[in-house]
Amino acid sequence: MTIDDDKTERRPNATALGRWENEGGALGQDSMDIQYGRRVESDRSWTVYHVFTGNPARVDGQTLTGMSRSDATKGMLSLNLINTARRRERTRLSELALTAHETTAG
Repeated sequence: MTIDDDKTERRPNATALGRWENEGGALGQDSMDIQYGRRVESDRSWTVYHVFTGNPARVDGQTLTGMSRSDATKGMLSLNLINTARRRERTRLSELALTAHETTAG
């Protein structure tokens, strides 16, 4: 992060790129996975949110709002990393099921 990044985020009309970055960047191709972004609120706190609904993320009954930028970034990355692991596991299990089906069919 550079000093210019901070200035961009403080402007009321941030650039499209700044908004894109604040929202977690490009979405993954697997739309079945939940994707999380981060956004700055009017009180200058940060929220981790579900990018498809806009609702704040919840972890262990806690809503991820009122956070520092650093904590929101960590939370967003952590939640999205969990989704990446789930996607990999789902792919692995699908491949195992296909292999098992081919073995029994052949």
